[in-house]
Amino acid sequence: MRFTHATPEATYGFAKRFSHYKDFYARHDGLIFSKLGFGTFKKEPYKEENYTFDYKEALKTAIKNGVNVIDTAINYRYQQSEREIGEVLEALFKSGEVKREELIICSKGGFVPLDFPFPQNPYEWISEHIIQKGLATSDEIELDQHCMTPEFLKDSLERSLGNLHVKCLDIYFLHNPETQLTKIGYNQFLKKLEEIFACFEKMVREGKIKAYGLAVWNAFTYEEGNSEYIRLEDVYDVAHKVGGANHHFKYIQLPFNIAKTHAYSVPNQKMSDGNYYTPLQVAHKLGLGVMSSSSLLQMHLFQKPFKPEVGYLLDSKMELQSDVQLALQFVRSTRGIVTSLFSSCKSEHVSSNLGIATINATNSAKYNLLYKVER
Repeated sequence: MRFTHATPEATYGFAKRFSHYKDFYARHDGLIFSKLGFGTFKKEPYKEENYTFDYKEALKTAIKNGVNVIDTAINYRYQQSEREIGEVLEALFKSGEVKREELIICSKGGFVPLDFPFPQNPYEWISEHIIQKGLATSDEIELDQHCMTPEFLKDSLERSLGNLHVKCLDIYFLHNPETQLTKIGYNQFLKKLEEIFACFEKMVREGKIKAYGLAVWNAFTYEEGNSEYIRLEDVYDVAHKVGGANHHFKYIQLPFNIAKTHAYSVPNQKMSDGNYYTPLQVAHKLGLGVMSSSSLLQMHLFQKPFKPEVGYLLDSKMELQSDVQLALQFVRSTRGIVTSLFSSCKSEHVSSNLGIATINATNSAKYNLLYKVER
């Protein structure tokens, strides 16, 4: 039987091929995730150099060397990132080097994708492809870049499936919904989530996605009272209201790295028991899988060398070769995170990053000491 989505048996079989790797796979909702996932975000997409490279060879290297989590979004590089992934997947499936059911493929909807090459008049593109098609009104498009109507999200998903050359996504994220929080207010935001989650549950029934989630920037880590703060348990309650006990809201994605540790270290999320917990603790209590983004903070982590104490705690035997590897070792060793994303367009960098699989994750005692030393 040919599957259109990841399966527990196939992802387990994929991981077994790399049984020599150490602490490199984690289980959530039955699936086996590589602890490092391949991301395709590129900062400042208006720059021309973003179209003079591609991720294809780097992605092939990642998959062939044990990475089975692929994350993207329809707006990344104006749909180019999704299309490049689609080309790679089609070639690898055709050659038999990997099967669809071995890979966990994720994308996101919410931002206006535009298209490549960048349209001469982006406002005309929005009018033609969104407003005139009845997917949203101009008032429902925030800052000419973000839209959360169910009709727009359905259209975005169909585009993503076509770009990626797949029939089903394993995880579909609502992308940075906090973008519209200030405008519509928190209570209206939760009502909007009801409509969206009802749409997502329908997508699950139609076999177009297997699970869904929220991908945010600071929304889960801000302090209460911030205009973009989202209480995670509220989101979970919306999913339960819409989909019942068997709802398919199963994942969140948020930034986490050695300089931005709030998800692990700051108890800012109030739960119904009246206590405050970190976002990772809340996710664990609610049974949600956590994917972390920005593992290398778009390389801003490396403006100066890591301190020797950090290197010792993460790699006491000094087997790793670079601060990039140490940064990935940090996120890979964080309890409560299923997979951590990195992005690279060079195969040699991918191979180097995966060098962390040759050593064990940092144990809890040394990991917690990292929060007591100057990083």
